[in-house]
Amino acid sequence: MGQLQQVPLQTGKGSLNIEGPVSDHYLESLSMDEGLHNFRPPGRQKVALMEITNLPDGMIYLVRAINTIIGYVTFHHPDGYSRWSKHPRVLEMGGIEVSPAWRGCRVAENLLRVAFADPKVEDFIVITTEYCWHWDMKDTGLDVWDYQRMLTRLFGKVGLQKVTTDDPDILEHPANVLMARYGRNVTKEDKMLFEAMRFAGRAGNMVNII
Repeated sequence: MGQLQQVPLQTGKGSLNIEGPVSDHYLESLSMDEGLHNFRPPGRQKVALMEITNLPDGMIYLVRAINTIIGYVTFHHPDGYSRWSKHPRVLEMGGIEVSPAWRGCRVAENLLRVAFADPKVEDFIVITTEYCWHWDMKDTGLDVWDYQRMLTRLFGKVGLQKVTTDDPDILEHPANVLMARYGRNVTKEDKMLFEAMRFAGRAGNMVNII
């Protein structure tokens, strides 16, 4: 785990702290805001975050209001069933969530800026696979295309860009999107392998070299 970063954030709704990468013991000492239920109930999500901290290259950055987590972003290697797991230098931004009570305070933007300032991300191709069935359109009032545009603008601020792929999960809905960011220390060979893996249906033999 890299050196812990602690960055204060002043908002119109109060003072926050952005911290990470945090340990499982630190997460255990905090409570989860009840609004953090987009992926699973808050208690179960806290356990999932703690588990990620113990994965190889797993990282959690969080936003804290006193002793309560009101937002977080996760990084980990892609799941084993994913084609991206076959690449040695791919790290997935697995999820980002901010409590509805704190939205409109640029929490997510500032959280991402702190997380992507971690030197560790420069060693990886960071990807995010965005599936519309996880998006909180009910609370935001956005339709699926507005939500996609909001996410791509937000992630673009830290260097992630939309890339095309024939991944069936991405192709399942036209609003789904794959985004990627090449770290400064990623080799040309690793970039070329990733480009081949984006279209494994046409270049599967290149993927199987791992």
